[in-house]
Amino acid sequence: MTHRTVKSLADAEKPEDLFRGQWQHNRTSVLDEYKPYLDERWDEGCTNAWKLWEEIVPLGYRGSYSRVSSYLRGKRTSPRPVTAQPPTPRVVTRWILSRPETLTEIEQLRLKAVLANCPELDALTGHVRSFAQMLTERQGERLPQWLDAVIAGLTLPWNSGVVEGHVNRIKMLKRQVFGRAGFSLLRKRVLPAT
Repeated sequence: MTHRTVKSLADAEKPEDLFRGQWQHNRTSVLDEYKPYLDERWDEGCTNAWKLWEEIVPLGYRGSYSRVSSYLRGKRTSPRPVTAQPPTPRVVTRWILSRPETLTEIEQLRLKAVLANCPELDALTGHVRSFAQMLTERQGERLPQWLDAVIAGLTLPWNSGVVEGHVNRIKMLKRQVFGRAGFSLLRKRVLPAT
């Protein structure tokens, strides 16, 4: 033992006097009067120790940056409040395609929040649900509203069936030569086939 340790042990009146440094929490610090400001700024979202140190120096803080950094390091290890993640497009799609009565209360509230932020999606939800209701409840009397579009699609000579057939054939040929060669081989296979 060093002579300083022996002296501190001999001078201690009670065991609590022996605790120093990291065990002694009742010590005052030059940072104490700035801790409320640092806590407030931390809660506002500013977690950069250097920036916070630069903010409190003009307020009269004379301590070092490392003291501010070590104080904020303790706040970083404390758990952060959990924020709700935004729903994925797949989840929102499932909510829209589901019957409203099958959704939980939380899902209904979250869907309402999403629809409030996107009027186009809100309109789409109305169309999807009315079409689903027409199909599931066999409401054929509502079909005349859409009959003109259905008749035009079935009777007019224009359609994209031929183009879709060619696209499908080209994709099939492309899959057959995948990894073998480039565009030149694909061109030789597509052009003679037409």
